Amino acid sequence: MTTLLDIKNLCVDYVSPNGIARAVNNVNIALAEGETLGIAGESGCGKSTLAFAISRLHKAPALISEGEILYKGEDVLKMNDKALRAFRWNQVSVVFQSAMNSLNPVITIGEQLTDVILEHTDLSLKQALEKAAELLQIVGIHAERLSAFPHQLSGGMRQRVVIAIALALEPKLIIMDEPTTALDVVVEREILNELYELKGKFGFSILFISHDLSLMGEIADRIGVMYAGNLIEIGDAQTVFNAPQQPYTQGLLASFPTIHGPKERLFGIPGNPVNLLDIPQGCNFQARCDHCFQACRDAEPQLKAMGDTHFVSCHLREG
Repeated sequence: MTTLLDIKNLCVDYVSPNGIARAVNNVNIALAEGETLGIAGESGCGKSTLAFAISRLHKAPALISEGEILYKGEDVLKMNDKALRAFRWNQVSVVFQSAMNSLNPVITIGEQLTDVILEHTDLSLKQALEKAAELLQIVGIHAERLSAFPHQLSGGMRQRVVIAIALALEPKLIIMDEPTTALDVVVEREILNELYELKGKFGFSILFISHDLSLMGEIADRIGVMYAGNLIEIGDAQTVFNAPQQPYTQGLLASFPTIHGPKERLFGIPGNPVNLLDIPQGCNFQARCDHCFQACRDAEPQLKAMGDTHFVSCHLREG
């Protein structure tokens, strides 16, 4: 498959009076055309920071300090303002975590949809309104809702509107940052089903960010797991979901109940995520890991191949 997005040795730092916190540390990810890649992990592990870096949405005190973000071979980090404006929304769009925060509360849905269309195309206002009505219908909302304000819509409808805005210019990559957070499971399922129908229709790729590995196992082609800014396991979805090799990935999966089979006791991961201003020597997960031994304290593990498409960063799996 053709590579659409290739992230190489990406580092993102947050500069504070107390020091520099590295939120993304030498991450390497390639995303193919038409692929869905899931990125999972606890809050604060670097998922959203990675997503924002792809579209260069970071502002101070965030700083992309190293690496490359190649979109169809062109480095996003070297784009000037004009090229970056043409790249955003035309090529890559973002669905943010909270739909209500993404929508302007004092203007109508129609104005927000047409704003994107008018800014990036040569369509007239009439044509933009027709396009906006089509977009709403594509995501299952009646065109009459163009005159509604965000507070007049349910949470699920607001999220559909945000997806419609993301689809407005038919981008090749949509980044979805926990798009179904705070929605009930029925609405979540409806939106995800609709999303995959749209993916089949328009042929875009998806970078799907969530803390829910069980959800990832259903919708993603591949899954990557992040911890303390590091990519610690990545592989095809079924392998990562059914045979995880990293203790942190195993802990994430053990904390979710199954709806099939016998009831089993759930086990959370002890402790708290590591303080990024005080990274220990060796493995970042050592203080929370039941399998920690001397090598974990001495050196940081590196991603190693466990198969053709499965890579794991863990001293337990070396050799």
